[in-house]
Amino acid sequence: MCGIIGYVGHQQAAPILLDGLARMEYRGYDSAGVAVRSETKGLQIYKSKGRLQVLRDMIRGGKSIEGTVGIGHTRWATHGEPNDSNAHPHLSGDGKIAVVHNGIIENYVELRDFLLSQGYTFRSETDTEVVTQLIAFYYAECGNALEAVFRVLRRIEGAYALGILCIDEPEHFIAARKDAPLLIGYGEGCNFIASDVTAIIRHTRDVSYMEDGEVAVISADRVQFYNAMEQPIEKEHHTVDWDISAAEKGGYAHFMLKEIMEQPEAIRKTAFSRIHDNRIVFEDMIHYTMVKTTMFNGVAHPAIAIVRRDGAIEIIREFGYEDFKSRMS
Repeated sequence: MCGIIGYVGHQQAAPILLDGLARMEYRGYDSAGVAVRSETKGLQIYKSKGRLQVLRDMIRGGKSIEGTVGIGHTRWATHGEPNDSNAHPHLSGDGKIAVVHNGIIENYVELRDFLLSQGYTFRSETDTEVVTQLIAFYYAECGNALEAVFRVLRRIEGAYALGILCIDEPEHFIAARKDAPLLIGYGEGCNFIASDVTAIIRHTRDVSYMEDGEVAVISADRVQFYNAMEQPIEKEHHTVDWDISAAEKGGYAHFMLKEIMEQPEAIRKTAFSRIHDNRIVFEDMIHYTMVKTTMFNGVAHPAIAIVRRDGAIEIIREFGYEDFKSRMS
């Protein structure tokens, strides 16, 4: 799965972005990249196919990039092969908009054809670059990045978690979410976005979870949320109360080995919490998830299924973008 992190504050952004991406490596990826805005160098984008270490070496651990606002991404290829061009972030043709994206834009071909008819060109095979160029198209019309994003969201179909930088608006960046996880982290003189709380937990435990259709404008000192009707809203804060060690490898070579070795303890915690008065209690459970790893051509492939209350099994891949709640009822 892809990973997103964004930062705005008073520290140099690139090292923070790299650290957040490293904490999401367990999700799997085939390329990585960062975009950082600088007063002197504009939007600086560095990305590469392969392990995060390739990117880290390219920018000397972040020392080669200056700027206190930025976004980062680890990509698992969907549209287009794993290569430098298809890696995120994507930059608009005019150099003003940078975007990272998790999810799939279902009508990207239609939108790409529209942009081609308007004289836009593309450097990648991705649906994300279509979003990037479409934001640039509307930004050229209205001159306001937030309004441009709202216009784009009215046109795109599918799932997305978006992090968006605009070169002309250096004090903040924008986030949007639909059918893909995204959260806001609140720090001391800084704020974050992340697709996974593990990316930012070393910096803050104070978070808000974005809901479908919501947009956020993130600055160092405040976060302004908007609902699907484009109206300003307030969001509830939550405290992440689990141990940071759960998000780290704990001395193991990789997360799979850690998960294997932690299985006895995980079973104990799961089973013992269900034993009350010498009885196994399941009445409060609505459903549970089974995860099975199979081997094919020497590669581990996780298969995920959900068992409903009536005993029927749904393969999660078959849900697509259907109403999850109606399928689970």
